[in-house]
Amino acid sequence: MPNTTSNPPSGRPVMIEARGIVKSFGPHRVLDRVSLTLGQGEVVAVIGPSGSGKSTFLRCLNHLETIDEGSVEVEGEVMARAVEGGRSQYASDADVRRICRKMGMVFQSFNLFPHMTVLQNVIEAPITVKGMARAEIVPKAEELLRKVGLLNKRDNYPGRLSGGQKQRVAIARALAMEPDIMLFDEPTSALDPELTGEVLRTMKQLADERMTMLVVTHEMGFAREVAHRVIFMDEGRIVEESPSAEFFRAPQHARSREFLAHML
Repeated sequence: MPNTTSNPPSGRPVMIEARGIVKSFGPHRVLDRVSLTLGQGEVVAVIGPSGSGKSTFLRCLNHLETIDEGSVEVEGEVMARAVEGGRSQYASDADVRRICRKMGMVFQSFNLFPHMTVLQNVIEAPITVKGMARAEIVPKAEELLRKVGLLNKRDNYPGRLSGGQKQRVAIARALAMEPDIMLFDEPTSALDPELTGEVLRTMKQLADERMTMLVVTHEMGFAREVAHRVIFMDEGRIVEESPSAEFFRAPQHARSREFLAHML
């Protein structure tokens, strides 16, 4: 029976608690009772073949997709809870939006506004969503752009940037909302190999600063070197979960071993 429960090392405050997540699109069950506990400061890599439910799971955690069954809590606040019959009931729209602001999301396709400069992309959400004054957020945005090595591109439009630069701007944009948790959905999959390293270096820096991160990735080097734990998903379930070094040294499940043999 696949292991569908994932737990952090003891002693870490719990940042995300997902239990028994079920998600279907029509007759196709994409997530089959998936559970995850993510601890503060922890980096967890979610790996697995295409179509295994990794990205859908991430999108369910921050309400880009709604779940059919199960529960989701973020820092102890209930976003969705299981009610009688197993179905999920969400908190109010206002509460869901507030809870989701605890999480920043970086997509594989950047999703930058092409008509806005790099700086404008970074400050847009803090101004429109959080109501921050431009004078307050601009210095913070410039510091974030310095952090990702792109302050010199602050007045450029996305069309003038490489894919790696766009993704680093997307990371700065997510950080501008001051989230407690960062979710990454295959952040390097749209990049040429030579541009992947600069994005992974930025993510490693965040990990070194103890940012709580849940990363769907096909970059096995990142999963091995940066993640504290690895979760392997297949066919909508967590098949195996273990500390990173242990997973890569001696995967327990035949499906995990088969996957790694193709990836390494």
